[in-house]
Amino acid sequence: MRLSKDLGEISAAQYEARRKSQRANTWITVRRLMGYSSAYILMTAIALVFMIPLLWMFSTSLKTRADIFAWPPSWLPDVPMWENYVAAFTSYPLARFMLNSTILVVLNTIGELVSVPLIAYGFARLRFPFKKVLFLLMLSTMMIPGQIKLIPLYSMYSRLGLIDTYVPLFLPSFFGNPFFIFLMVQYIRTIPRDLDEAARIDGAGTWTILYRIILPLCKPALTVMIVFTFLWVWNDFLQPLIYLNDFNSYPISVGLAFFQGRYSVEWNMFMAATLVSILPVLVLYFFAQKHLIGGISALGLKG
Repeated sequence: MRLSKDLGEISAAQYEARRKSQRANTWITVRRLMGYSSAYILMTAIALVFMIPLLWMFSTSLKTRADIFAWPPSWLPDVPMWENYVAAFTSYPLARFMLNSTILVVLNTIGELVSVPLIAYGFARLRFPFKKVLFLLMLSTMMIPGQIKLIPLYSMYSRLGLIDTYVPLFLPSFFGNPFFIFLMVQYIRTIPRDLDEAARIDGAGTWTILYRIILPLCKPALTVMIVFTFLWVWNDFLQPLIYLNDFNSYPISVGLAFFQGRYSVEWNMFMAATLVSILPVLVLYFFAQKHLIGGISALGLKG
């Protein structure tokens, strides 16, 4: 009888302990769900705040001139003017401008992909005289403002007969961007040298190691380089304005300026054209955000 009583007390104690554990686990789950919900609500609210300019741009692109300056302002007009998008494309050759920007983006991306890995691999892996001095000299060029180089570069391109061509706008990319070279060097230095030595034992040369071992491991850094190149070239306004004279050669960044007249601005068509011009940027970021965020975090941790 005593033994059965003790067993009953033990089972009751186990049952009570199990109930307490289940309550604790349930409370932990509830707290975790509340924390996740609060975080998602907060991030959604912040995202909506940052989307206000885009939403207002879209709203303005569907309004008439009277609705744009009406008070109090309204988010959506009574009758959306989708004709503003047609008028934006018929007033100026926006499709041609966007094609020109795409050509420049492709040429600059190819130039960076060809030059940056070669230069970065040399600084990160190879040994040659004055390596540190040349690396510091390369980094020092990042401190020179781009506006200072415009006049001597324009003079040089003018003597070579390259003004009013795309060559001045993509040729520098084939010599490497110092910022991208620095990022790639820091990333390659984190890759173990044992991989290089193992490949050399198997008979691989320098080019094989670079293109078949190092570059596949540098996808995060390459993704960051491609996205930044796209953004910088797509939004570049000053250099195309200086080097190009032909109206049909202008990229979209310069083409949008034609919607701003000397005395007035067609805000509805201007907003429609601007919204169309940023769609490629939004699409690029939507598809590359995972690799972009991962690449930036990897560069930050490994650098």
